[in-house]
Amino acid sequence: MFSRILIANRGEIAVRIIRACRKLGIEAVAVYSEVDRDSLHVKLADVAVCIGPAESARSYLHIPSIISAAQITDVEAIHPGFGFLSENSHFAETCQSLDIKFIGPTSKAMAKMGDKAMARKIAQQSGVPVLPGSQGVLESDDEGIKLARNIGYPVIVKARAGGGGRGIRIAHNEASLKTGMQQARAEAEAAFGDGALYIEKFLEHPRHVEMQILADEHGNVLYLGERDCSIQRRHQKLLEESPSPVVDGRLRKQIGEAAVALCKQCAYTNAGTIEFLYEGGKFYFMEMNTRIQVEHPVTEMTTGLDLVEEQLRIAAGERLQWTQNDIVPQGHAMEFRINAEDPDRNFAPFPGKIDIIAAPTGTDVRVDTFVYSGYRIPPNYDSMIAKLIVRGKNRAAAIQLGKQALSQFLLEGVKTTIPFHRKLLGNNNFVSNNYDINFIDENFL
Repeated sequence: MFSRILIANRGEIAVRIIRACRKLGIEAVAVYSEVDRDSLHVKLADVAVCIGPAESARSYLHIPSIISAAQITDVEAIHPGFGFLSENSHFAETCQSLDIKFIGPTSKAMAKMGDKAMARKIAQQSGVPVLPGSQGVLESDDEGIKLARNIGYPVIVKARAGGGGRGIRIAHNEASLKTGMQQARAEAEAAFGDGALYIEKFLEHPRHVEMQILADEHGNVLYLGERDCSIQRRHQKLLEESPSPVVDGRLRKQIGEAAVALCKQCAYTNAGTIEFLYEGGKFYFMEMNTRIQVEHPVTEMTTGLDLVEEQLRIAAGERLQWTQNDIVPQGHAMEFRINAEDPDRNFAPFPGKIDIIAAPTGTDVRVDTFVYSGYRIPPNYDSMIAKLIVRGKNRAAAIQLGKQALSQFLLEGVKTTIPFHRKLLGNNNFVSNNYDINFIDENFL
């Protein structure tokens, strides 16, 4: 096992990784931007190194600064968390070239699955269902128009290097497709430096279902159960739950085995998530996230596994301790993303000082956060400041416990999504499982 690792991230995921390090007796090195000097992960780490100003491009996304911090502190490995450099294959390759273990997949596997058009090809080669669409990236807009005519509207235009809802446009006719391709390309070039696009048939009322996997460096791959992430706005998830209310045991096995086949096809290692769209009794590959997910605690609550601990063990060369038959999820878990946003103003970011925070506690209630009373939320980063996770014996019990925990979550000084989640849990269509990925846009925006 490692003796010291660096955490190339901030916020609650950095705190979460520190917790796993403590469990395994590993020293944790934090990095921070100037504006994050008072953040909780800095206070909890064994060592903390400032890597630059608030701007992400000059701190958390600046590979030379992070590598310098790793070399100065003499770490053996780097955990990228999620976001920032977590899916940057060049960063993973740089770590490898300097004999620093990257706690995640190999740069080669990451590059394959990070190229969403290539990932689609690999899924097809693995026998995983995909939606009708491009065989690769589009060579021209004319090719996209011709393809859309063949598969029929509506279609969705996606950036090869997209993420976070950027580089995506939906087209219901040829005119909107032409505009959509131009907009998606420009957005992707600005965000990712890569304007390559591909097209798929667009499902109008799907559910978003994803499968968590763990893969060691000895060829063993496990699926740990699915999460339903259909409650989202502008392709950004707000609530996740497991198991999915639309997935039964037979379908779970099919999706899980498809996820395992895909991982073996690209020699994937460490934690990862394969995302699918589900509609009309069928599921289709969407993309793979080659990192730990924001919503990983949902799976931890139902399986009892510590996924970050497993990431560390896998990266250290250990074999998975279980077989697929050992993975038997129990109960129903939900995660509520607590964002510093104003739901009444179209979820506009709401940075500022937290006057008071008192998180709910109790059996089967968990809060992951990096903020505290008196902390000032900077305007420079993602607005998520906490995650509330609950587990009940079934979905109804999880909803009831979620209502109770949200009512006890005291957070003053900034607007948050807590009132939104309370309203959501009182919505009859949500409670009766009558919704799809359009639910928030159609009911709350």
